[in-house]
Amino acid sequence: MAFQLRQVSGLVLASLLVAGCQSANIEDFSSFGDSAASVKDLSEVAYYPTDELITRGVVQFKEGNFGKSYALFKRAVEVFPEDPMAWLGYAASADQIGRFDNADRAYRLLATMIPDSPVYLNNVGYSHLLRGNLQQARRYFLKAYEKEPGNETTANNIELLRNSASFAKRG
Repeated sequence: MAFQLRQVSGLVLASLLVAGCQSANIEDFSSFGDSAASVKDLSEVAYYPTDELITRGVVQFKEGNFGKSYALFKRAVEVFPEDPMAWLGYAASADQIGRFDNADRAYRLLATMIPDSPVYLNNVGYSHLLRGNLQQARRYFLKAYEKEPGNETTANNIELLRNSASFAKRG
């Protein structure tokens, strides 16, 4: 009787697993924990449609795969050197992996492309926040606020700065 119960339980479990596989799209899974869309290989693509690299870079960045987003945005700035979105993604990804030298280079270039953009000002401010340069971060966040007072990202960054300033520095 116990054997039959285990056998039936195994069949029920197997049928649930099969049913689960049928209800979900198998392409949504990856062995790396990323979505399948975020690990698609682009190395053999010679021509990139207008926003493919940038779109994939944004997906990787949002999933917290900053090394992958950095590589995609690095390729994007090589392919589209005049695209501010590619440079913003490159700089933000570089910040997240601690490559502040590369981020600074991108921000210098962006200063000639979109110097007064709240997106640019917020990104530079956040870069300084990551480095612990709170006064510089505040300066850029306030400039972004002056340009667009209702910007939610700016408000969030100012709040983040306020929270960062209230914690003691640790050496």
